[in-house]
Amino acid sequence: MAEQFSGCLVCGKPLIYLEQPEEMVCSLCGARQESYAKCEDGHFICDACHMQKGLETIQSICLQSQSKNPIEIAQQIMAQPFIYLHGPEHHTLVGAVLLTACKNAGLDFSLAESLAEMEQRGKKIPGGVCGFNGCCGAAVSAGTFLSILMGATPLSGKDWGLCNLLTGKCLERIGILGGPRCCKRDSFTAILTAVDFLEEYLGIQLETNEKVVCSFSKENKECIHKKCPYFA
Repeated sequence: MAEQFSGCLVCGKPLIYLEQPEEMVCSLCGARQESYAKCEDGHFICDACHMQKGLETIQSICLQSQSKNPIEIAQQIMAQPFIYLHGPEHHTLVGAVLLTACKNAGLDFSLAESLAEMEQRGKKIPGGVCGFNGCCGAAVSAGTFLSILMGATPLSGKDWGLCNLLTGKCLERIGILGGPRCCKRDSFTAILTAVDFLEEYLGIQLETNEKVVCSFSKENKECIHKKCPYFA
């Protein structure tokens, strides 16, 4: 398994979260934008740079996977070098593995097209949205997955309701576990919630782990340890 970086991608130092955004310059691409996060030495990495290689990894593994188990696919992706311990790439990852598992379970749709759409929508969910907007990106990713799967739009009826209901159920479970944020814990929770939801509301059965065990606890300085249901 690749080392998971939890701090600055430039120097490794811890990130600092601000109450008000500041204009910053990305240390990798030079783009200027406002952000709430920088490291102790002032380095800033924009979401696009943070996600780029990780999104390529998600697409590649999902298109090759034959698994009907979204947790299994997620763990395979999370073990790759460019999926960092935390980051907005998880906002695409959750929906992507759910789409892949559904396709492998026999649902009839174009996986390549759906994954491309999931990436486009997932990239619009900013990093830090869990704490700054009270709406974890892993939960939104699950709702996005269902929207793509059902072809929902803002004018849909039942499908619109189901997409929002799934996001709400994910947020409830994530919120009950509490913070600080952990993209692995939140992703696992959103995926498992979606698996239950698909069977209860749509009769779609996916495979899943009897027990999900996180392999990233030692690298996460903010790990909540035994309070987390996936703690080893």
